[in-house]
Amino acid sequence: MMSRQAFLCSLGSVYLSLLFIFLLMDVYARPANNSVLKEKAADSKDENEILPPDHLNGVKMEMDGHLNKEFHQEVFLGKEMEEFEEDSEPRKNRKKLMVIFSKVDVNNDKKIGAKEMQRWIMEKTDEHFQEAVEENKMHFRAVDPDGDGHVSWDEYKIKFLASKGFNEKEIAEKIKNNEELKIDEETQEVLDNLKDRWYQADNPPPDLLLNEEEFLSFLHPEHSRGMLKFMVKEIIRDLDQDGDKKLTLSEFISLPVGTVENQQAQDIDDDWVKDRRKEFEEVIDANHDGIVTMEELEEYMDPMNEYNALNEAKQMIAVADENQNHHLELEEILKYSEYFTGSKLMDYARNVHEEF
Repeated sequence: MMSRQAFLCSLGSVYLSLLFIFLLMDVYARPANNSVLKEKAADSKDENEILPPDHLNGVKMEMDGHLNKEFHQEVFLGKEMEEFEEDSEPRKNRKKLMVIFSKVDVNNDKKIGAKEMQRWIMEKTDEHFQEAVEENKMHFRAVDPDGDGHVSWDEYKIKFLASKGFNEKEIAEKIKNNEELKIDEETQEVLDNLKDRWYQADNPPPDLLLNEEEFLSFLHPEHSRGMLKFMVKEIIRDLDQDGDKKLTLSEFISLPVGTVENQQAQDIDDDWVKDRRKEFEEVIDANHDGIVTMEELEEYMDPMNEYNALNEAKQMIAVADENQNHHLELEEILKYSEYFTGSKLMDYARNVHEEF
């Protein structure tokens, strides 16, 4: 029989081995870009409530300039995205997808055309818009505790710094007395960017006070044409290397992704460049002259642009249109379910006949 001391030593060795494995996993789990970090942002609920999110549902590009990898699922599933989780039972997901197919197929001819898909995309995008409006009501209350319907920049600044760990009462007192705030350089840079965004969201006549509607534009620039322009200017400013306020292909694909640490990371970076090249050449650069202007990027970013929705519909159909009839049958959508829902449904052909 093993002695207690020997058992404890053995247990300690196992623990150290596991710890070493976890550390290795952490080292090699480097995200490819800042957008992947959005899950970590959820760790700070208070900060999440008042900071403009990087990821905007139904918008093709993140606010940090990265492509929205979930765009196709967002404009096909709308608010039902959460129902299609990777660990969900495939049979249930197939039934959900069949129900969605019947809703998109408004003329009941058992196939989906571009116009039907365009209408559906606009409807699902509007769902995301309405969801943002409802969330904004809650977020606005978080920064307007006195309920007067307006929030000043100083009030917001206090809440923001409190979310970063500063003492709210001390910060409020110093701001009231116009005393200098000791803020680290990184936090100050974020504050400066937020202040620019705050001024842009302040509709004429400017009073530096945001009401609930203006605060919605502050958090969700896709809801305001003026703020959409501002977001495009920010993205171009970050990517434009020669200062001409336009983007070349090389500028668009040269956004730093991170230090390449191993072959796996190199593959991730290569895929990222490939995706951006394709999006630039086939979608964003509308006149295919090798240059993306602010106007082209604005049209690309506008989630309620019907022409864009029609183009998106045609692209989504082309991905799964195996019989080349420019329509989607149910079998095709089931086979390419991962593209439309993020969930891979196996044995699609057998199952679709079983469930009809």
